[in-house]
Amino acid sequence: MAYSDKQIRCVDCGAEFVFSAGEQERFAQLGFTNEPKRCAPCRAAKKSAGPRPAGRSSGGPREMFPAVCADCGQQTQVPFNPRGDRPVYCSDCFGRRR
Repeated sequence: MAYSDKQIRCVDCGAEFVFSAGEQERFAQLGFTNEPKRCAPCRAAKKSAGPRPAGRSSGGPREMFPAVCADCGQQTQVPFNPRGDRPVYCSDCFGRRR
């Protein structure tokens, strides 16, 4: 298939960028079916921002809650609010139970 350069508008910054014939051919070889949505600088910025953990709206520190380990009785901090109906373990005891 013969490809020709395409002009695409970046969804992030609105700038126009060229999706070259060579890039299109490479996309096809890799099995990609969608065209790029972002210009190179916006793709780089998005990539450097890294993935966001599921269920977290910011990259800030996690809220931690006090708890007492059900195995060793040590005071610990856990990333969820213990309900009291299930045992909670410190990181050492949790690691041994896995």
